[in-house]
Amino acid sequence: MKPADEERIAARLAKLMAMICVRNTGIEELHAGTVPVTHTGDCSDVFITDADGRQIPWSDASHLDDDQMRSLMRQIVDRLYTFHLKANDPGFRDHLDRWLAVAERWDEPKLDETFLATISRGEAKLPR
Repeated sequence: MKPADEERIAARLAKLMAMICVRNTGIEELHAGTVPVTHTGDCSDVFITDADGRQIPWSDASHLDDDQMRSLMRQIVDRLYTFHLKANDPGFRDHLDRWLAVAERWDEPKLDETFLATISRGEAKLPR
């Protein structure tokens, strides 16, 4: 297979997997919340007031607790697993084809050089 064909297929697959295995998960619930107003554009003027009355800068606040992160990651792993196991099932493929039409409108992916450099240096962070 030509490199251009490999890249085209990898791009389509990456967008499709991101759409159905990541985007359409519990991450949608997180995205559905109220977006705070920021006048600076970087949320440096946004604060969260917790139950103890502490003012926490938006950029310093955890937006997911450990249980939410664990649940989200389990859902994504289960969907990726299902995707790989069922990718050759005709009914599943029909479902994928419908989502692919939406995913193909997304920007084209690019190599993540920072990710590659982190891996090559052995600096990838393990989850807590």
